[in-house]
Amino acid sequence: MQEILDAIQSPDTSAADFAALPLPESYRAVTVHKDETELFAGLATRDKDPRKSLHLDEVPVPELGPGEALVAVMASSVNYNSVWTSIFEPLSTFGFLERYGKLSDLTKRHDLPYHIIGSDLAGVVLRTGPGVNAWHPGDEVVAHCLSVELESSDGHNDTMLDPEQRIWGFETNFGGLAEIALVKSNQLMPKPDHLSWEEAAAPGLVNSTAYRQLVSRNGAGMKQGDNVLIWGASGGLGSYATQFALAGGANPICVVSSPQKAEICRAMGAEAIIDRNAEGYRFWKDERTQDPKEWKRFGKRIREFTGGEDIDIVFEHPGRETFGASVYVTRKGGTITTCASTSGYMHEYDNRYLWMSLKRIIGSHFANYREAWEANRLIAKGRIHPTLSKVYSLADTGQAAYDVHRNLHQGKVGVLALAPEEGLGVRDAEKRALHLDAINRFRNI
Repeated sequence: MQEILDAIQSPDTSAADFAALPLPESYRAVTVHKDETELFAGLATRDKDPRKSLHLDEVPVPELGPGEALVAVMASSVNYNSVWTSIFEPLSTFGFLERYGKLSDLTKRHDLPYHIIGSDLAGVVLRTGPGVNAWHPGDEVVAHCLSVELESSDGHNDTMLDPEQRIWGFETNFGGLAEIALVKSNQLMPKPDHLSWEEAAAPGLVNSTAYRQLVSRNGAGMKQGDNVLIWGASGGLGSYATQFALAGGANPICVVSSPQKAEICRAMGAEAIIDRNAEGYRFWKDERTQDPKEWKRFGKRIREFTGGEDIDIVFEHPGRETFGASVYVTRKGGTITTCASTSGYMHEYDNRYLWMSLKRIIGSHFANYREAWEANRLIAKGRIHPTLSKVYSLADTGQAAYDVHRNLHQGKVGVLALAPEEGLGVRDAEKRALHLDAINRFRNI
């Protein structure tokens, strides 16, 4: 691995040099183990500790197949799907790997007693398989996490609708929280040249998810002037939604849970901010009963920020805890887009406020190829910025996942894989200087 790292750090290494580099027999990777899926049996979700289930193992380099690439991972990041994998909720990911392994002789590689996790990376192409023409050894890349087969016509208009659609590093093996990753070559995109490795790795999954959910015609189709309610507006997902709303001429109403998170939203340029803890919103009286009076109080507070207007779009991801309020506060004909359920999957809402007011609920999941490229293009142009707040070593990924699980983080948390330190990989210092304050925004608060 040191020879690979030396080649990446040398400005004189050519594509031919990278192609000639010998691959190691094994590499370090963050894994969960199939024989530990009952590790947290009987524990409440909050009490399940990723530090106990995530391991740093030495694993063999997988066979490279047609249309695939092996990438030396300089940095990655932790997403909520890494937390779900680590606590084996809502179910063990080994079921995903078993089903994928039955698809073909090639996919059998993924059905292993260990799962290498991680759905983001920034790094350098080492090898490409047969049929790959757009990428070559030595190319600096980031990867989106959409893995599809595209053998069915269902996915040809929108690749997210492919029947064999999977999230790489969650529903497939050989993910990005490792020194080497195996990806389909159509997952690769150019690394933004003004960002360091860890900064470039951070947006991937969440940036593309927010783009589809909020901006794309497959999501809410946000337009100028829309009032957009963003839950967790300073978090890993919400921080990108806030930026998209501001960049697109919309009016974000940012919901946060602390003064520190409110300050982050102000630093991004948002003005309408609700600290839900400081203002004491409790949308549930108990585990079974919601409180419509709190919905109404919340809606009244929102209208104070909008000149009396209701919400056009709700950017939903907390799920059960907030969904009833989200449906209620949306204007007649408005849209609730939902992409996750970090507080619970069984959503409850009063359907009278949906059907009688012609509101829409849109399910949104990651992004198709084009949406992922558009989202990455905005990062590369400096229109949207990474929201990296803290960086961990590969050996400390368990702690990183624990912090995300317990909501102890801001924005995104990064993980260094092969990169020996932060700040490496910047190729355009002049462009970086133009955006330095925004790039460091989440680190400075």
